[in-house]
Amino acid sequence: MNLDTDIVETVRKEHGEEKVILSLEQKGFCVSLLKNGETSEKEVRNVQEFADLIKSSSVSWVDYIVEDIARDAPKVSTSLGFSEQLINTLITRTSESGYEDLDTEMGLLVPVIFAKGFDVRIDYMILLIRKNVVVTIHTTKSTRFFRLRRYGKIFMKKIKLKLSKQDKITQIISRLLDENNSRNFDTLRGIEIAADKISEMLSRTDSDREEVGKEIHKMKHALMIYMNGLWETIDVLNTLRYGDPELLSDNRRLLERIGALTIETNYQIELAEHMSQVLSSGLEVMQSIYNNQLQLLNNRLSLLVAYLTIIGTAVLVPNTIATIFGVPFFDFGHDFLPYYYAIIIGSTVISLILAYMWVRTTGLLPKDPE
Repeated sequence: MNLDTDIVETVRKEHGEEKVILSLEQKGFCVSLLKNGETSEKEVRNVQEFADLIKSSSVSWVDYIVEDIARDAPKVSTSLGFSEQLINTLITRTSESGYEDLDTEMGLLVPVIFAKGFDVRIDYMILLIRKNVVVTIHTTKSTRFFRLRRYGKIFMKKIKLKLSKQDKITQIISRLLDENNSRNFDTLRGIEIAADKISEMLSRTDSDREEVGKEIHKMKHALMIYMNGLWETIDVLNTLRYGDPELLSDNRRLLERIGALTIETNYQIELAEHMSQVLSSGLEVMQSIYNNQLQLLNNRLSLLVAYLTIIGTAVLVPNTIATIFGVPFFDFGHDFLPYYYAIIIGSTVISLILAYMWVRTTGLLPKDPE
């Protein structure tokens, strides 16, 4: 079995090198609350080896890792006693969250959100419920339950043996969904860390506007995928809370736990929407900066036109006078040459002053030199 590098690193940090080797060899994990009140756990590769432990337990949780949900999940689920109809109905909806209740058994397709920077993706975990067992099936991309596996016995000991099967099942499901939500919420933290790069780029005046725009688009797209996953999660939670499945508890206190998960998910959606609004503000800032740059360029062009107007006028008038004096009709001698120079120079200066005053009056030149 090939585990992703991130999964290996996560397990190494949490459980040590020995646990990494065990996870590579054992794909399945089962923890049970036995009928005598004790707890037992087991890790194997063949899911059928859990059958005896499940039969002797009051309630069990089985977590199994597969390489491909569509290909491997039916084999795992049928080996644990679930019907093909249930698993096939869920697999056909692997592009969105799903829910199927067959009274004696039920299944959920729960979104699993994971990300590297702005590369946010949604995978799906299958959650199956029957009698006294809850089964989670997911791929190696989902590092959801490695921590929960470690504390499986402690978690099972908190379930009171005298509770009804529905209450026990509901407690396990709420804990699994809470753990999944927590890992999903970590995705937003990763997006925020990656967004710090955009903040640093916006703080510099020499940042490439196109590059900043692309990064903001990536972040916006990542937030949209993240919120889509959370909306699908809310659909699953609301179905559990209001769908009234036979296998789950009617205990108000236990149902309030699922309601609390819905509230937490809504908070995360609000945070994501707030980040999206901040992005919109960032785009407005970029547009303002771009408009200011265009305005500065326009001002410089206007100033250039103004100076060219002054220079052109200053040259045009004496050139016209010189052209007139050059007509054969006028016959001036050498004695007129000083007056000719004086007229040319004087007309140049006067036209220059008049053109400058006219340009300043029309507003082509700023009144304040600064």
